[in-house]
Amino acid sequence: MPLAYWLPPALWMAAIMVFSSDVGSAQHTAHWLVPLLRLMAPSATPSQLAALHGLVRKAGHLTEYAVLATLWYRAFALGRRQPRRAAALTAFAISLGWAVLDEARQSLVPTRTATAMDVAIDGVGALVAMLLAAIGWRIAIDRATTLLLWTALIGGIAFLVLNALTGVSSGILWLSVPVAAILLLARSIYARHHSPPRP
Repeated sequence: MPLAYWLPPALWMAAIMVFSSDVGSAQHTAHWLVPLLRLMAPSATPSQLAALHGLVRKAGHLTEYAVLATLWYRAFALGRRQPRRAAALTAFAISLGWAVLDEARQSLVPTRTATAMDVAIDGVGALVAMLLAAIGWRIAIDRATTLLLWTALIGGIAFLVLNALTGVSSGILWLSVPVAAILLLARSIYARHHSPPRP
């Protein structure tokens, strides 16, 4: 089993443990993250900056465990040649277990708090990454794009009707709704012409 497959997830787990110490506490990340957020949103109030800081920290949880699960998936799918779904399930289980251990460790650090919510956020990050890996990135992107276009079309039509009934201007909706409809039609035509012939 080549080290190139197994070393990255092991190193990433070690990095997670380092950041779950006092180094990654809210007090420490506030020193560099809040000024950056203030630079990006100069009119934000201190409470809004605090909320953004918390949101970025939660997004960090989601992202670090999505990366961890992806690295373990790569190790099992390529390093051990497991089937795609088995590799995804194994990678998810390891990532979720590490999330639980990580929170347990944080409960021993005075400047950190351990919560079940953080484990859930970590698990969601790992789960989303593994769902994408299990069905394939291209299929996932295709389905997400289709869903977003249908949401834009149906939601846009609903708002156009609501705005017309209430006398509110619809602005950019008059452009975005037809664009969503055209893109859905174009995708349908493209898929019809590029689908394999039926036997």
